[in-house]
Amino acid sequence: MASASTTLSAPASLGLRISPRVQLGLWLMLGLGLVFFPAFAGVYFVYMASLIAINIIATVGLNLTVGYAGLLSIGHSAFLGVGAYVSGLMWLHLGTPLLVNVAGGALAAFAVGLVFGIPALRIKGVYLAIATLAAQYSLYFIFQQWTSVTGGDRGLSLPRLDVFGMGETGFYYVAIAIMVALLVAARNLFHTRIGRAFIAVRERDYAAEVLGINVVRTKLLAFGLGAAFAGAAGALGAAFLRIVTPDQFTLLVSVFFLAAVVVGGRASILGSILGAVFMTLMPELLQYGLTAVGKGADLAGLIAPLREIIFGSLIIGFLLFEPRGLVGLVERAFGRTETFDSRPEG
Repeated sequence: MASASTTLSAPASLGLRISPRVQLGLWLMLGLGLVFFPAFAGVYFVYMASLIAINIIATVGLNLTVGYAGLLSIGHSAFLGVGAYVSGLMWLHLGTPLLVNVAGGALAAFAVGLVFGIPALRIKGVYLAIATLAAQYSLYFIFQQWTSVTGGDRGLSLPRLDVFGMGETGFYYVAIAIMVALLVAARNLFHTRIGRAFIAVRERDYAAEVLGINVVRTKLLAFGLGAAFAGAAGALGAAFLRIVTPDQFTLLVSVFFLAAVVVGGRASILGSILGAVFMTLMPELLQYGLTAVGKGADLAGLIAPLREIIFGSLIIGFLLFEPRGLVGLVERAFGRTETFDSRPEG
């Protein structure tokens, strides 16, 4: 079983000799940069930073299930939907604060993730992917047809959230704080027996069972935790957008997060961050690029199909030429050439 070092502390994991004091200084600078970012950035950049934080949480959750535990799931957006609807209903009917709504959304998604993780106990690979696809469509059908609760196609309209009386900036701080807390939790998970059990089951579940690991419980927990992260992200997304509709949780959204895991780097917290940032900014960069090339042309109908083509091309390209994703490219740039299978996990 691979050891459980972390890729969150990027400078150290890249083989650079940086003293603990310098590492602490770098983290403090990063923290101060996040705190003072709204003071120097415009509204649009604060908006994008909040969206990136939400997508990082969801991508880390999918990486726990797919990258660390080796359980293929293509129904991740459905779990975001569970978190979004539960948190939205709590807000509308109970008037609970944002943090309670996020916790409620994560717990509900955790429970639903356990249910849809049951097929993972008996099937693997492409068959498991088809089973999670069924989960995607089943939950989407519920979101769309249970109109008395979810509002059907019209969805739920939520009131404006004004955190600390700071508007969008207040939400940015909450999203960043929750993201950092969940990243630290995910990082520390792989210093525990549970996290190491995920990796052991991914490598060889029969051998893991011989070593005394409860494979059934580990697989269910991997699905549940991945779904809980998605539920937290969905709850934040509902408060961020102030509307929850079924069209926010389609198969394409699941493919978006799967692409973020593959592009960023499987079984890597840092890879989840890089992948989520890249995939969130890519459509914006694509739009700017097309606007610059085709000035005056109607590009509205061109951007969406191009984005889907690029998603698919990125997944295939990274799988063929750089299975370790952006993390692999970064490590190669620093002279580290370990393969995906032999590198330490964390």
